[in-house]
Amino acid sequence: MLTVAKDVIGKVLVHASPEGLVAARIVEAEAYRGPEDRAAHSYGGRRTVRTEAMFGPPGFAYVFFVYGMHWHVNLVTTREGAPHAVLLRAAEPVLGQALMAERRGIAPHHVNLCNGPGKLCQAFGIDRRHYGADLTQGVLFLSDTGGARPKLGRSARIGVDYAEDWAEKPWRFYELGNAWVSRGRPSRAETR
Repeated sequence: MLTVAKDVIGKVLVHASPEGLVAARIVEAEAYRGPEDRAAHSYGGRRTVRTEAMFGPPGFAYVFFVYGMHWHVNLVTTREGAPHAVLLRAAEPVLGQALMAERRGIAPHHVNLCNGPGKLCQAFGIDRRHYGADLTQGVLFLSDTGGARPKLGRSARIGVDYAEDWAEKPWRFYELGNAWVSRGRPSRAETR
C-alpha cells in the first residue's frame, strides 16, 4: 500500500468520457491501511455497500462521496479481502484541460483545476458510475509514462484529525516542487 502510494506519483490518470478525453499526471496520493487504520473507511473491518470495492481485488476504484458535495477516488491496492487503498489527491493536467475547466468552472490553466481529491474528480467527471471500475483497462484507467520518477515529499495525511495517532502517519506522498500539489502539511523530502 505504501509502495503503491509512492509509485502512483507520476502515473497518468486517463478518462475517455462521452464528453471527451482527459488525462493528468498524478502528483499527490495518500495511503489508507484498513482495517487497523482509524482514518480508513474500512476501519475495524467495516464492510458495507459503500466499502465493498475496497475488499475486492487490487487495481479497482473505490469512489465515495464526502461532505455532501465531493467525489473522491481511491485505487484499491492489496489482495482480495485486505481493504487497503490509495486516495488520488492531486494531478497535473496533460490533456483535455478545456473540458476539465468547463466541468470546474475555472480557467483551463488555473492551478486549482485538479489540486485536491474533490477537484480532481470534478475535473475528470468521476462519480458513483465509476465505483468498482477496473483502473487497468476501460474508460477510466492509470497509465505508465515510462519517464523518470519524480523526487517525492512525504507528510502526514490531510483532513483525518479524527483518526487520533493514525492522523500523523506520514502516508501522504507528492512530487516535490510541483505547483499542482494541493496545499498540505509540512513535509520531509524523500528520494526514490
